[in-house]
Amino acid sequence: MSFVELKAAVSLTMVFVFRMLGLFMVLPVLALFAEELQGASPGLIGVAIGAYGFSQALLQIPFGWLSDRWGRKPVILLGLFIFLLGSLLAAEATTIEGVIAGRILQGCGAIAGAVTALMADLTREQHRTKAMAMIGMGIGVAFAIAMVLGPVVSNIWGLSGLFLSNALMAVAAMLIIILMVPTPVVTRRDLNCSVDRSGFRQVLLNGELLRHIVGIFTLHFVLMALFVFVPELLNKEFERSMHGGIYLAVMGLSFVMMIPLIIVSERQRVLKQCYILSIIMLFTAFILLYQGVLSPKMLLAGLFVFFFGFNFLEATLPSLVSKLSPAGTRGTVMGVYSTSQFLGAALGGSLGGFALEYGGVVSALALCTIPTALWCWLSVTMKQPPYVSTMVMALDPELGDVNSISAKLASIVGVQEVTVLSVENTAYLKVDKQRLDWPALKQFGQC
Repeated sequence: MSFVELKAAVSLTMVFVFRMLGLFMVLPVLALFAEELQGASPGLIGVAIGAYGFSQALLQIPFGWLSDRWGRKPVILLGLFIFLLGSLLAAEATTIEGVIAGRILQGCGAIAGAVTALMADLTREQHRTKAMAMIGMGIGVAFAIAMVLGPVVSNIWGLSGLFLSNALMAVAAMLIIILMVPTPVVTRRDLNCSVDRSGFRQVLLNGELLRHIVGIFTLHFVLMALFVFVPELLNKEFERSMHGGIYLAVMGLSFVMMIPLIIVSERQRVLKQCYILSIIMLFTAFILLYQGVLSPKMLLAGLFVFFFGFNFLEATLPSLVSKLSPAGTRGTVMGVYSTSQFLGAALGGSLGGFALEYGGVVSALALCTIPTALWCWLSVTMKQPPYVSTMVMALDPELGDVNSISAKLASIVGVQEVTVLSVENTAYLKVDKQRLDWPALKQFGQC
């Protein structure tokens, strides 16, 4: 990567980190501050926890399309400004309805598609995958930090201070966009970073892809439903000031133990088996959390087992979806994937809250079990996923007619799919890196 590309990748990753921190910091603490909010009930607290997901699901793809018309940076700044307004609205709220309105407004700043498109504008094809991987890692780190930082900030400054910190993060992200992110000279079309309207039908008819789109919906449905009541269970057994340390220990240990599972699943090519095992761990976590109503040890064990399975699946699902996406359609697939993820978060928080209000912890856990059981059945019946990687190649312009190169690329050992954009002089490949004939591939360009 050049200095400009590295600067763009790091700064845009920081924009993602600040924004996701703001959305997730409320997750481990909102249920604990119910007594401070007029009109609060478990059902409405659940709605507040998942409310951002409704607007994110609705506006995720439209914001990406707007960035094609208005420009990347103006749309990103608009989204961050909306997030800032939502944070301030929630900070000033004294009722649960006010917090819900603030969370919905926070979610209206749906800039993920615009940020990834800007990343495509600012990086060359051969370095784009690495830049996108930085964003993916940044989101994972942001979630882990939010789970720890949320209890710490709210313990010092309360719920209002937590939302004010969200506003400050929005300001920091806006300054990064204005001062650090280069302005692209041209807007590039990248099929891995943009949504093609004509490709939706292709995505929705792909049964293997739909399994994992259902999976990400379920994973975030369960996450939000659990955190309607888990913070209160922790509060009964431990001082509120200890919650940040508990989440740090649980998240840290689950991350450390998850990494060997990811390595084994790829190297030994047992991804399907590890995937199913992780879903079974979610069921195990539900049982332990039920026992955690009476036992603090079971509660901590349930949190650890849940985050072990959650972190593996959260890291694996985007990779699986990328592997299964036909070459050159990843942008469209990930648009549908993200929409499903946020819709799951919205419904999980809302339905989980009402289940808790009318049936207690047992009902909330039963609600989590239903979609997880469907997902488990879909995972057992899925095919062994392909062990391929997505590559973007900048084709050598001296090779002549780009269209004729497609067949030659497809004939290289290890290349399984090829999509060529002649206008962009770019090829999108699906390759098996263990079998790939690298010298033959490099004759056609840089990747």
